[in-house]
Amino acid sequence: MRKSGPACHTGAQSCFFQPVFEGEAEAGFQYEDLFEMLRGRKANPKEGSYTTYLFEKGLDKILKKVGEETTEVILAAKDRDKANTVYEIGDLMYHCMVLMIESGIELSDIRREMASRHVIDRKVKQEKMA
Repeated sequence: MRKSGPACHTGAQSCFFQPVFEGEAEAGFQYEDLFEMLRGRKANPKEGSYTTYLFEKGLDKILKKVGEETTEVILAAKDRDKANTVYEIGDLMYHCMVLMIESGIELSDIRREMASRHVIDRKVKQEKMA
């Protein structure tokens, strides 16, 4: 899928053109900060916020966006377009975090899950099953 125009309500190509917090540089980016900002949008909706819009629309809209972004990651990767793949993975990660908050899933839940997969014997077993 190729977008035919701006994706952001501001007219920008994406909603992800500003730092999460004022003055934040790329080197200072933390998933925890983004997660807390998103959680804040759910707890304290902000008019005009895309994140607020997603939470207001609910689970079905959030799931639709996760599905759309997944497809866009696949298409970008299939085209072997690294820059676009990175861009689309960023969108997918954002929407997955919104889904996590909507579903009551914490970053620590995902860390624990990923850590449990880091056992070599279990990893080999998973690969054989796949």
